[in-house]
Amino acid sequence: MSSRHTTLYRDKQNGKLMGVCAGIADYTGVNALWVRLGFLVLAFAVFPPVIPAYFVAGFLLNKKPAELYVDQDEQKYWQRVRQSPRRTAREIRGKMRDIDRRLAEVETYYVTSNPRLSAEIERLR
Repeated sequence: MSSRHTTLYRDKQNGKLMGVCAGIADYTGVNALWVRLGFLVLAFAVFPPVIPAYFVAGFLLNKKPAELYVDQDEQKYWQRVRQSPRRTAREIRGKMRDIDRRLAEVETYYVTSNPRLSAEIERLR
């Protein structure tokens, strides 16, 4: 399932011509306007073979599935994963550690405030 979210697609819904720039924008998390402007600068000022490459990409890339993201939060999450998988994994580990710490605090509170429960846990050890 994750490979579906980390694949480059052309985005026909948000695209102007073939959806390649919109797909790159979705993939990278950059605003589509900046991707389009960058493409135009590359195409006309620096590297004219970019234009045929655009059309080749338009024909080779698959269309973005409509059900790829459930909501905006999921879209931003997968963009962060594509940009920096290690950072995203660190963030998730940090959140899990925080949840584990909070759960341990709740457990400690209930065990210390309930002597009968504390005795039962000690008997099980």
